Amino acid sequence: MAERDRDRTLESRRILERVSREADSGAMSVVARVARKTRNHVTAGDADDRIEQIGTRIGRVLGLLICAGLLLWLLIFLLRGA
Repeated sequence: MAERDRDRTLESRRILERVSREADSGAMSVVARVARKTRNHVTAGDADDRIEQIGTRIGRVLGLLICAGLLLWLLIFLLRGA
C-alpha cells in the first residue's frame, strides 16, 4: 500500500513537472512567434522587390503615425469634454 502511494506521488510529480515545462515553453513560443510576425510585417518581409518593400514600409509607418495621432486626438477630446 505504501509503495503504491509512493508510485502515485512520483508519477504525479513527473506529470506536474512536464506540464510546467510545456507551459513555459509554449508561452514563450507564442510570444516569439507574434514578435517575429510583427517584425516581418513592419519591415515588409513579404514584399517581392525593393521598390515594393520601400513603399510598404512607408505606408505602414504612416499608418502607425496616423493611428497614434487619432488616438492622441481622441484622448485630448475626451479629457477636455470631462
